[in-house]
Amino acid sequence: MIRIPLRPLARILTARAKGENPDAIEKENLRQRHAEIQGRSQVRSEGRLLVLGAFFLCAYAVIGLRMGMMATSEPTEPATSASGSAIAAQRADIVDREGRILATNFETHSLYAHPQQLIDAVASADALVKIFPDLDHARLVKDFTGKRKFVWIKKKISPEQKQAVHDIGDPGLLFGPREMRLYPNGSLAAHVLGGAGFGKEDVDAAEVIGVAGVERQFDSYLRDPANGAEPLQLSLDLTIQAAAERVLYGGMRLMNAKGATSILMDVTTGEVISVVSLPDFDPNERPRPPVSGDDPSDSPLFNRAVQGVYELGSTFKIFAAAQAMDLGLVNPDTMVDIRGPLRWGRFSIRDFHNYGNSLSVERIIVKSSNIGTARLAQQIGADRQRDFLSRLGMLEATPFEISEANAGRPLLPPNWSELSAMTISYGHGLSTSPMHLAAGYATIANGGNYVSPTILKQNGPQLGPRVMSAEAAAASREMLRLVVTEGTASFGEVPGYQVGGKTGTADKPKPSGGYYEDKVIATFASIFPAHDPKYVLVVTLDEPSIIAYDEERRTAGWTAVPVAAEMIGRIAPLLGLRPQVEPAPVTGITLTSN
Repeated sequence: MIRIPLRPLARILTARAKGENPDAIEKENLRQRHAEIQGRSQVRSEGRLLVLGAFFLCAYAVIGLRMGMMATSEPTEPATSASGSAIAAQRADIVDREGRILATNFETHSLYAHPQQLIDAVASADALVKIFPDLDHARLVKDFTGKRKFVWIKKKISPEQKQAVHDIGDPGLLFGPREMRLYPNGSLAAHVLGGAGFGKEDVDAAEVIGVAGVERQFDSYLRDPANGAEPLQLSLDLTIQAAAERVLYGGMRLMNAKGATSILMDVTTGEVISVVSLPDFDPNERPRPPVSGDDPSDSPLFNRAVQGVYELGSTFKIFAAAQAMDLGLVNPDTMVDIRGPLRWGRFSIRDFHNYGNSLSVERIIVKSSNIGTARLAQQIGADRQRDFLSRLGMLEATPFEISEANAGRPLLPPNWSELSAMTISYGHGLSTSPMHLAAGYATIANGGNYVSPTILKQNGPQLGPRVMSAEAAAASREMLRLVVTEGTASFGEVPGYQVGGKTGTADKPKPSGGYYEDKVIATFASIFPAHDPKYVLVVTLDEPSIIAYDEERRTAGWTAVPVAAEMIGRIAPLLGLRPQVEPAPVTGITLTSN
C-alpha cells in the first residue's frame, strides 16, 4: 500500500504561488488518511462479527439437536453405560455333544464400600462377617475406619447374600452388576472345563476370562461377539461322564489309590466321550495352585489324563508285537526264545514268571513276557522303533485341545540305544500320558490309522495317516482279546461286550531318582467290542493296593482291570451298544435219528 504524503511539495508550492494556505492541504490529506483507516477497520470488525455469529449459530444448532435426541431416547445410567462400553462381559456357553449346558453365564452382583459414607463402620463390619464368615473382621474394621475411599468386599455374591447386606441398611455399602461363570454340574468334567475368573473389572462390570482347560484354550472364541453367542460344543457326553466319574471314584477308594484317571475315546473320530481325573475340584470355587510339595499330582488341579506322564508298563508290549508283524519279521505263531535272564552289558531283563524256553508272539502278549518283547525289539531295531512310536504320536505332546495338554510332554531316553529299545518295548524308559496311550490303542482298534484325540464334537470319521497294516492291527486285536479270556486281564471280561486289552504295572519313580519298591502305576488299556471295536477305554490308578486272598495286590490285573470292567458294564448301554451273547457249546444232549 502506497501512503499519500501529508504535505506534497508540488501542491504546497502551487498553493503558495496562488496565495492559498498550505496548512489546508495537510489537514485535507490527514482527513482522507483517517477515513481510509476507519473504513478498513470497519470491514475487519464486520467480518469478525460475521464469523462469531456463525459459530454461535452452529453451537446452538448442535445443542438443540442433542437435546432433541435425548428427549426421544430411553433413559440410561451414564456411569453404567461408560463402564460397560470398555468391558465385554458376555461369554458364550459350553455344551456337551447333546447340547446340554456345561458352562454358562449368571447375572450376579459385586459388593463394595465407600467407608466415608458409612454411618456405623464397626456395626457394618460385624454384620458383614455374619453374612460372610470368611471375611477378616479386624481387617474389615481397619479398612472401614481408615482413610480409604473405596474397599472391595466381595467380587460376587448370591441374591440371598445381596438381600442380607441390603437389610443392614448402611448407605456406604453398595452393589455393582456383573456376570460370573456358572458350572451347573459342579465338579463334573472339572479338569476339561478348567474354570474362569475376572479380568478387567470395575464396580459396574467385569470381564470373564478363561484360566484353565477349554475355557482358556478357546477363550478368544468364547469372548468373540462375532460368533453370535454360538455355544462351544464338546465331544463329552454328560451322562457317560457322570457314570464314569462315579465308577472311577468308587474304584479308587476300593483300591486305596492316591489318584485315578480314565479316558473313553471313539476309535474312528478321536472324540473323547469321557475323561476323568481324580481327585477333582469344583470350578465354581476353583482352588488356588499349590505353593509347596514335591509332587504336582498332590493338587486336585493336576490333570492326570494329559499332564501325568508315566512309564505305562506292559501296555506298550502290543505296539512291539504290532510293529514286528507289520514289518513281516514275525507272525502270531512265530516262536521266540525267552530263556532268561536276557543280559545286555551289566543290565538284565527278567520275566515275572518262568514261561519256559520259548513262546509264540501271541503267547508273549498273553503271558506278558518282558524277555519275549525285548527280543522282538532287538529284531525291530532302535531307529525303526522310534519312527513307529513317533507316528503313533508318542514322542510329542498330545494335540488334545485343553491348555494343560501341552505340559504333558513325553520323557524320552537321552540316548535311544538298543537297550532303550528293549526296555521301551515293555513300557519302561519312556514316559507318556494316558491320553497318548488311548490314541495308540485307537490306532490298533480302527485298523491301523492314527486318530488324533479331540475334545470337540466331530461330524464323522477323522482317520489320519496309516501307521500299520490292517492285517497287523487285526492280529493285534485278537491278541488283546486273548489277554482278557486267557491272560492277565481275566477280571476284565464283561458279558456281551467282548473286551480286549492289555495290563501294565510300572514301579513309580521317586522325585529324587530311582523307584519306589511298594508304589506302582497300574493301567489297563482296553478296546470294546473286540470283534468290531468302537471305543478305547484307558484306566490308570496311582499307588493302588488291595488285600485279596490274604495277600497285598498292586498289579493292574487285580486293581485297574476290575474297575475298567465295571465301567464298561455301566457305560456300554449308555453308548447304545447292545450286548451280544456268545453261544455256549451244547452239552448233555445226544442226537438220535427219527
